[in-house]
Amino acid sequence: MTIFSSDVFTGKHALVTGATGGIGYETAKALAQMGADVTITGRREEVLNELKEEIQDDFPEAKVFIVVADLTNASDRETLVQEAEDKMGPVSLLVNSAGITGGGVMEDLTQEELEKVMHVNFTVPILLTQQIYESMKKNKEGAIVNVSSLSGLRGTYGGTAYTGSKFALNAFTQSFGLEAIEHNIRVNAVCPGYVDTKMGRDGIRRKGERENRSFEEQLKIENANLPSGRISTAREVANTITFLLTDAAENVVGEAVKISGGSVMGL
Repeated sequence: MTIFSSDVFTGKHALVTGATGGIGYETAKALAQMGADVTITGRREEVLNELKEEIQDDFPEAKVFIVVADLTNASDRETLVQEAEDKMGPVSLLVNSAGITGGGVMEDLTQEELEKVMHVNFTVPILLTQQIYESMKKNKEGAIVNVSSLSGLRGTYGGTAYTGSKFALNAFTQSFGLEAIEHNIRVNAVCPGYVDTKMGRDGIRRKGERENRSFEEQLKIENANLPSGRISTAREVANTITFLLTDAAENVVGEAVKISGGSVMGL
């Protein structure tokens, strides 16, 4: 469900990275429901095709463009932006949702894994945003949301690489937000805790394994520890992202919005 009308983003072109993951998938659907022309990208073409079909089944007038890309590859990033803007016009809404987990406890962390996590979660969003920023500046409008994590606000056990990458992404959001707002471009981040996605479930499963618990047992504990009584859904995160992209959030700049079920109200 969305609280916004179906024409909020009419005439706007939104680019969603990581659209094959749970949060990116739901965000693309929400943007299309709100009238945006949407470019979706990821590495799994079959999932992108499923997403496009699902959107157009629900919203037959929606314009959805697929670009299969590995964003760790510079030429893929250049091709993505060029093809998306040639097909759908300048990007005015950007959601950097692509990301990975990885790392582990310090004694198991390798340089290769550390560099991979930092590259995907921190360096790639910056380089992609840099490409799109120029056209946003020319048009004097735009909104960007980076999908971060509660792990970008507090340390987690075994999260040296992942939390480091998300802390860095939040710092980028703040610093770039100061620059971009001069050109009427807003930059914010969302910081969800555990979300009912494959990535979220895998994280709960790994935590359970450390404590010799099943996934079901660990999920029950995670839910019980939250004031709201449950982890978040991908659509709830998508709703927060789309809010930040609308003019309803026009004075929200450089923020890292927590979606925690009440678990970190003190941060």
